[in-house]
Amino acid sequence: MNQKFNVSGMTCSACSAAVEKSVRKLEGVSDVNVSLLTNSMTVEYNEEKIETGEIEKAVENAGYAASLFIPGVDASAKSKPANSVDEQIKGMKQRLIVSFVFLLPLLYISMGHMIGIPTLMWLHGTKNAGNFAFLQLLLTLPIVYVNRKYYQSGFKTLIHRAPNMDSLIAIGSSAAIIYGIFAIFKINYGLGHNELGIVEKYKNDLYFETAAMILALITLGKFLEARSKGKTSEAIEKLMDLAPKTATVVRDDKEVEVPVENVELGDIVIVRPGQRIPVDGVIVEGSSSVDQSALTGESIPVEKLTGDKVYAATINKSGFFKFSAEKVGSDTTLAQIIRLVEEASSSKAPISKLADKISGVFVPVVIVIAVLSSIIWLVAGESPE
Repeated sequence: MNQKFNVSGMTCSACSAAVEKSVRKLEGVSDVNVSLLTNSMTVEYNEEKIETGEIEKAVENAGYAASLFIPGVDASAKSKPANSVDEQIKGMKQRLIVSFVFLLPLLYISMGHMIGIPTLMWLHGTKNAGNFAFLQLLLTLPIVYVNRKYYQSGFKTLIHRAPNMDSLIAIGSSAAIIYGIFAIFKINYGLGHNELGIVEKYKNDLYFETAAMILALITLGKFLEARSKGKTSEAIEKLMDLAPKTATVVRDDKEVEVPVENVELGDIVIVRPGQRIPVDGVIVEGSSSVDQSALTGESIPVEKLTGDKVYAATINKSGFFKFSAEKVGSDTTLAQIIRLVEEASSSKAPISKLADKISGVFVPVVIVIAVLSSIIWLVAGESPE
């Protein structure tokens, strides 16, 4: 059986690789394809050996969330992937603005004196080192707060032993901030005991701007990526918008307007001039010319007579006719086109699959190298300070 799932929480190729690895381990799963672009996963499995709940649980164990995808044009339209991308873009834009509003003065304070830019007197010199360091911390905290998602995701996946790029961001920026706070205590100690050598040493060992810069630039990259994804999913959204939301059907010899998902096979559907055809079917009464350009690209209307097929999302131009519904929901031609577009955007080229495999081991390797480097420095006689 081939089933599609919605997956949330993925932010990089390492995330999709972790999800794929977790699901592929399950007995009965023969193939897994995870798409970071559409935040979805397609799983081919033996339904006699495994249930969808176990697949969702495997995704949760990897540190993410999964839910069964409900097929059909209208079910897809309810999810509106482009809308979710628009929300992501809006949120990232706000985070980006806040990040740079605080980053620019932070860079001025921390690095301005290095390139000869005049600095404020109450921040200049060894005796003002406390002000110099503490103000940098205050400017860094808002950037950390608005980008806290990296810490939530990064440490969560680290706990689940499936670290991703967010884990590297969280660890790296946290290390810089924690060391900076430690340096503030040392500066205050030096000022209190008139040990200006300690003050000068730790004043030049602050890395708040490094943590802030990492968070701001990563957010900029995510913002540009989200905009790119938005353009890709826009085509799918436009296809979804072609489908009418309601249909007029004959029930008990009466015309009844029902949601298009409630149209059943064999229902007699009435279409008036100017209306979009809700589902696929065969004309049983009447005739008309139908604009099929949405599906075929042909701008000239096609004459339709009794016995001819009509397709969902095409437009009835002139006549009045009734047709018998033959394909509804996910079986319509429009739904199949949407599915093909989604599958095309989800499919991976061989080089992309190779990149995913590399990203799956890249993060753990970087963490191991960092830990080994620290151990070697300590063994060589360097102090933790």
